[in-house]
Amino acid sequence: MILNAAPEVELLAMCSNAKELEATLAAEDPQVLITDIRMPPSGADEGIRVANRLRETDPDIGVVVLSQYAEPSYALGLFESGSAGRAYLLKERVRNREELIGAIEAVARHGSVIDPKVVDLLIEARARPARSPLGDLTPREVQLLGEIAAGKSNAAIAESLVLTKRAVEKHINSIFAKLGLPEDEDVSRRVKATLMYLADRS
Repeated sequence: MILNAAPEVELLAMCSNAKELEATLAAEDPQVLITDIRMPPSGADEGIRVANRLRETDPDIGVVVLSQYAEPSYALGLFESGSAGRAYLLKERVRNREELIGAIEAVARHGSVIDPKVVDLLIEARARPARSPLGDLTPREVQLLGEIAAGKSNAAIAESLVLTKRAVEKHINSIFAKLGLPEDEDVSRRVKATLMYLADRS
């Protein structure tokens, strides 16, 4: 392992699952923990959970989380309670001794490190325009929703768009379903749909 050849780092233990890790943390009291994002038994995000739990129980322990996934949501989960003493690196960085040692030293000093690829993805996501809640509606449904927002009744909408009342009701039910509006009172759903339409058009 690369850390065995690093004189500035003393390797205290290696663990194969979350249970072993918890026992080792209690016994060894390390300055820094290096963990995979996923560990047995569940293979989910145990690494993130352990890091966040240590924030409460042992805030002085720095954590370097290694992942093969350039997934912003994992990084945000790690840093949501604060960035001090936390690093999120892609596993490919482990091949670079200087980068790994640098991350270890940074979290030991209560600094933070985030993989450049993940930073790029976060910037791209922020720059991407937000998806409209009306995006799943057909042009006809958007037109009909505009009529609802104008305060028209089903009968008035049917007359305005030259549709049968049954067709209007069918379109409205489809709109409510696509907007995720539960089957409460019909008036309440019309108000909520109107607010969504006006917010989208503002």
